[in-house]
Amino acid sequence: MEFHERLKELRKEKGLTQRQVAQAIGITERNYQRFEYGTNKPSYDALLALADFFKISLDDLTCREF
Repeated sequence: MEFHERLKELRKEKGLTQRQVAQAIGITERNYQRFEYGTNKPSYDALLALADFFKISLDDLTCREF
């Protein structure tokens, strides 16, 4: 699974809108949409904010496997 797919999955599991997640982590809705569409990658700070918001590790958020 790609990062953008995981992000969308997490949001939908929580029953949230893109706007709600964007507001919660302090970015614009359009910027968040670009993360979900896979056209932009989040900054390190945005990654941390997303992981904290969803209460998961960065590895889980980014689909990183060893």
